[in-house]
Amino acid sequence: MKIKFFILLLFFCFSNLFSQIDESQTGAWYMYFFTHQFNESQLGFQGDFQYRDWQGLGDKEQLLLRSGITFTPKNSGVKFTLGYGNITTGVYGENDETSVESRIYQEALIPQKLGNRFYLTHRFRYEQRFVEDQDFRTRYRYNLFLNVPLNRKELNSKTIYLALYNELFINGGTDIGDGRSVQLFDRNRTYLGLGYVISPKIRCQFGWMNQKTVNWGKGQLQFSLHHKI
Repeated sequence: MKIKFFILLLFFCFSNLFSQIDESQTGAWYMYFFTHQFNESQLGFQGDFQYRDWQGLGDKEQLLLRSGITFTPKNSGVKFTLGYGNITTGVYGENDETSVESRIYQEALIPQKLGNRFYLTHRFRYEQRFVEDQDFRTRYRYNLFLNVPLNRKELNSKTIYLALYNELFINGGTDIGDGRSVQLFDRNRTYLGLGYVISPKIRCQFGWMNQKTVNWGKGQLQFSLHHKI
C-alpha cells in the first residue's frame, strides 16, 4: 500500500513539473488593432483580435476578441471606451483544456506629446471579469505607451519609430471562489519594439515583451497591425 502511494506521489510530482510554464521558451502574440471615428461625430468604435501562443505556433495560450464603442468629448483630448471581450485561454503544454472568460471594460485613452519626437499615451482601464468556474472578478490596468520617430520628427508615412510600453495589472478582489484567492498584484508587461508607418491609416510593429506574474515570467514576440478604418 505504501509503495503504491509512493508511486502515485512520484507520478503527480513529475506530471506537475512538466506542466509548468517553460520560462526559457519564447512565445508569440499576433495582434490586429482597429479604430474608427464617424464623420463629424464624437462617436466611434475600436477593438482588437489577438492570437497568443505559448511557443510561437501550435500551443494556444489565448484567443482574444474585443471591441467597444468610443466617445471623444470635444476639445478634451480624451477618448472613452465601453467595450466587451471574449477570451478563450488554453493550458501550457499538450493539455487541450480551455476556459472561457467574458469581460466588460471601461477605458480612458489620453495622448500627450513631449517636445518634437516623444508621443506618449496613457491608458486607464477597468475590467469586470466573468471567468468560467470562478466568482465575479475585477481588475485595474494602467499602460504608458511611448513612440519615438527615428528618421522623421512626425509619425508620417514611411516613418520608422521606436515603440515602448509598460503596463501594470492590479486585481480588484482576491477571492475567486471555492476557497481560492489571488494576489493583489496580477502582472506587469514591459515591451520594446520597432514600428513602421505604412500610411496615415496603417502601422505595423514587431517587438519583444516580457510578462511577469506572481508565479512566472516569460518573454513573448509581438507582431501587430494598427488600422484606422
